[in-house]
Amino acid sequence: MIKNFKRWHRLLALGLSLVLAVFMMTGCSGDKGTVKIGYVNWAECVAVSNLWKTILEDKGYQVELTQLDVAPLFVGLSKGDIDVFMDAWLPITHESYWNEYKDSLEDYGIWYQGEAKIGIVIPNYVTIDSLAQLKDEGNKFGNQIIGIDPGAGIMKASARANEAYALGFEVVQGSEPAMMAAMDRAYGKNDWIAITGWSPHWMFAKYDLKYLDDPKKEYGAAEEIHTLANKDFSSEQAEVAAMLKKFKMTDAQIGSLEGLINEGMEPEAAAKKWIKDNQDMVDGWLKQS
Repeated sequence: MIKNFKRWHRLLALGLSLVLAVFMMTGCSGDKGTVKIGYVNWAECVAVSNLWKTILEDKGYQVELTQLDVAPLFVGLSKGDIDVFMDAWLPITHESYWNEYKDSLEDYGIWYQGEAKIGIVIPNYVTIDSLAQLKDEGNKFGNQIIGIDPGAGIMKASARANEAYALGFEVVQGSEPAMMAAMDRAYGKNDWIAITGWSPHWMFAKYDLKYLDDPKKEYGAAEEIHTLANKDFSSEQAEVAAMLKKFKMTDAQIGSLEGLINEGMEPEAAAKKWIKDNQDMVDGWLKQS
């Protein structure tokens, strides 16, 4: 009986070891590697970066999101410290970064199917229509254009516009949340305010706003929003690269995702809800051809 017990005990231990090994192998098989997504704290970039974090994690990838200013983000992308950046504005806003680092990068194409543009944005109740008119109304604006992070292309364009139109304004550096908080305060009091603005952005759904005309074309023409990756990423993560190359969103679609976040949902929670509501579209991105 003792021998039978020992034999049974050994068999049980062996069986448990095999079950554990199979379990560990099964668990590991779901880990397809790590994808490092860099993003800047802009509404559309936060939205789509978290959207793809959620999608890829559901597919078995580990995803690291890293928030950076634009300049260090492009450096990290070129070195491979960042794999993917989903908010490159070309051919104008991020032109200098693209020209400097393009030999280390791959362009996965345009994902935003709308008119991407940048410029100076004011409330519609403000009674001017052109950048050239800002100079004569400087006191009403506090002689300031409220901007975002200093490395952003729109800030460089605003500095050029400030000189080209001889405005004598201060282009105030800050962040998108701080800029939008300033807009909210001014809008609530019908005060005059000028901010750096871009489309797509939820601000145009929440407030009645307009772009100031730019006859000198300091902000350029309408642009395209591209997904960029480190040049080695396609060979290292071919499945992810193929999915990202199929990614497309209209103005209404990105607006609906941004809207969920602006209404108070955490970005990942908003992404999960948006995916559930748009599963057919998401499946089209994930389909292997």
